[in-house]
Amino acid sequence: MTITKHVLSKSEYKENNVVISPLSLQIVLSMVAAGPEGPTQRQLLAFFQSKSISHLNSLSSQLVSYVLIDASGIGGPRLTFANAVWVEKSLSLYPSFKQIVASDYMATIASLDFINKADETTETVNLWTEKETNGLIRDILPPGSIDSLTRLIFANALYFKGAWYQPFDASKTKDYEFHLLNGSSDK
Repeated sequence: MTITKHVLSKSEYKENNVVISPLSLQIVLSMVAAGPEGPTQRQLLAFFQSKSISHLNSLSSQLVSYVLIDASGIGGPRLTFANAVWVEKSLSLYPSFKQIVASDYMATIASLDFINKADETTETVNLWTEKETNGLIRDILPPGSIDSLTRLIFANALYFKGAWYQPFDASKTKDYEFHLLNGSSDK
């Protein structure tokens, strides 16, 4: 996926471990595409190679449903998937957009005061992220990331915890040199 390559090409990720969920990118950008009309929506539809916004919403709704079906809390791996949209309180979203995001993407929608309470908004988003990732991601938005120009925040959290179906025997493992992309190596 082109966007994944772009994100991974950033210098801060070249020497660190990073996990990206293509499904999460698909869902968040599909929610974004559900909002505008005109050239922005056409560009997003072209990016997804989708013939219409209703087709893209339908596909995304199916993906969300399939992931949530597998999100059994009884035995097996634990998988949770959540979407959210926060909007600056001075703006109103079209009812049709709110309905699509809530029903097709199963997202929560909230209005917050981004302009006068940016720090509280940051805390709200960070607490949502922390809750949805079982504490693995605490501060997705750094201080100062919401400013007077911020109007919408789209978020997705995908959490997975599982054990190997057949655990490997650690006594049968060996240390070998591991070669990193930057040319260095580690054991």
